[in-house]
Amino acid sequence: IKQKDMAKEKFDYTKAVEELDGIAAKIEDPKTSLDDIGALVSRSKVLIKECREYLRSVRESIQEEEEK
Repeated sequence: IKQKDMAKEKFDYTKAVEELDGIAAKIEDPKTSLDDIGALVSRSKVLIKECREYLRSVRESIQEEEEK
C-alpha cells in the first residue's frame, strides 16, 4: 500500500467538513472570545489543508485509474 493510500484511509473528509461547519458556527457566535476565535481559525487552517491534500490525492488516484 502506498503512503498516500494509507493517509486517505486514516483521514475522514466528512468529519473534517463537519468540524469546519462547527468552527464556522462558533466563529459567527458573538459570545465566542477573540482568543477562542484565534484557536478556531488555526484549527480550520489545518483542516482545510488536510481536505485539500485528500481531494488532491483522490483526484490523482482517479486519473491513474483512467490512464489504465
